[in-house]
Amino acid sequence: MKDKVMDTMQKFSKAMFVPVLILPIAGILIAIGNLFTNARLLEVVPFLDNPVTTGFGTILSGSLVSILVNLGLVFSVGLAVGLANKKKSEAGFIALLGYLVFINAMNRFMGIQDILIEGDLQGTGQTMVLGVQILDMGVFLGIFLGIVTALVHNRFADTEFDNAFQIYGGTRFVFIVLIPVVVILAILFTYIWPFFQMGISSLGALINQSGNFGLFLYGALERLLIPTGLHHLVYTPFLYTELGGVAEVGGQIFEGARNIYFAEIANPDGGLLAPSVIWDARGISKMFGLIGACLAMYHKAKPENKAKARAILIPAAVTSFVAGVTEPIEFAFMFVAPLLFVVHAGLSGLSMVVLNLLNVRAIGPNGFIDFLLYNVPLGTERTAWPMYIAVGLVFFALYYFLFRFLITKFNFKTIGRETVGNETRLYSKKDYQEKKAQKGEPASDLGLAHTIVAALGGDKNIETVNNCYSRLRLTLLDPELVNESVLKDETGASGIMKKGQNVQVVYGLQVNKIRKSVDMVLNREPVEE
Repeated sequence: MKDKVMDTMQKFSKAMFVPVLILPIAGILIAIGNLFTNARLLEVVPFLDNPVTTGFGTILSGSLVSILVNLGLVFSVGLAVGLANKKKSEAGFIALLGYLVFINAMNRFMGIQDILIEGDLQGTGQTMVLGVQILDMGVFLGIFLGIVTALVHNRFADTEFDNAFQIYGGTRFVFIVLIPVVVILAILFTYIWPFFQMGISSLGALINQSGNFGLFLYGALERLLIPTGLHHLVYTPFLYTELGGVAEVGGQIFEGARNIYFAEIANPDGGLLAPSVIWDARGISKMFGLIGACLAMYHKAKPENKAKARAILIPAAVTSFVAGVTEPIEFAFMFVAPLLFVVHAGLSGLSMVVLNLLNVRAIGPNGFIDFLLYNVPLGTERTAWPMYIAVGLVFFALYYFLFRFLITKFNFKTIGRETVGNETRLYSKKDYQEKKAQKGEPASDLGLAHTIVAALGGDKNIETVNNCYSRLRLTLLDPELVNESVLKDETGASGIMKKGQNVQVVYGLQVNKIRKSVDMVLNREPVEE
């Protein structure tokens, strides 16, 4: 049972990378687009204020922000593709259809129940998804539907019918089964999800009355609830309602931290910003903390996986620092090492308490660009922004050393630490060719694949073949038939791991090409990636 759970978690973790690795690209390009449209920047650099550059920025950021707005759909399709055992592209297409069915089913049922709210939906627990008003379930909806779609797909994708019903077999039957499942789930969540929302709303009132402890809860929960989408219900009331403070600015009364902040920055004669602004100071973990976490994960990556770790972590770190988009980093360790995510949430809450104790009013909710544009023009007296940077550097160090210690202590399989085996080096194709040349044998990809298949017990012993970043993943009828010495000495494998019928053979970055050669030798349809 333990092996099955671990195998399932590893498969889920790998599937999460399908949508996660897209987010840094979108985040960086959105930040670039915002540079060309920011009014304050255009005042400082007037030559950028022309229709060509501002139009380019508007189109770039406006088109790509739709990805971040629709993360639920992105995760639904991405997870279905990643978790499907076969016909992955069709699984992704069916997940898209299932997502559309779910949101429209929920909308229609809410309409029948007369619970659709009219007007401004901010802070109501309802939102617009692809133009359809439903309960705000955030990215949790996408994760949940992606898993459900994959389960149904894997169960019924091979179902075939005879005669007139044959056109309804295969993946078409998957969609037929999925429709009632999704509709029933939409109805159930219409009743269930508001209880989660009410719990969060009540907690918001408690947080506001709890001083620095409340600030800690606010910062921690705002991170912890990201997978469910309920983090919106934590911070929205504080940013736009009286829970975030009430202040008189320029003779007018303003409610909510964000509203008060924007009113005060428009008042050049004001003093230190109101304490309520601290509810919007969510940038320490984004601009400093998670960068330290990325550095720790990179330093603890296996030497042979450093290049892969850099390729994943650098874009994610830049996106978090510049644009405040943290999901690519957080989802990278959220499921493979939940303890790290809990520590991250705790440090996020602690950073807000420290800022409050030091009377720092600077904010950075959307990364370094927002930090510069909002705080620096106001001066150090009103915002104390240099102290914000000092606190950020301290938390950079805290994240780095804590993550590094915990990754080592618990051997968490964070990015770049997937390799197993006694040898520290991954053999290359060149090593294999040299070894074959020494034996006077021709070196070829198919020759290597034939050797691998034989060492795995032959064609009939191999049920399934797949791969991740560095490992050939197989399901074997009899794992005892595996010849580990041949795999290591003659095919360049640096490690073999067995868990029940699941066998993983480590080959490094060339594993994708090796897997395709094995598929050709087995004369089987390759598993889609």
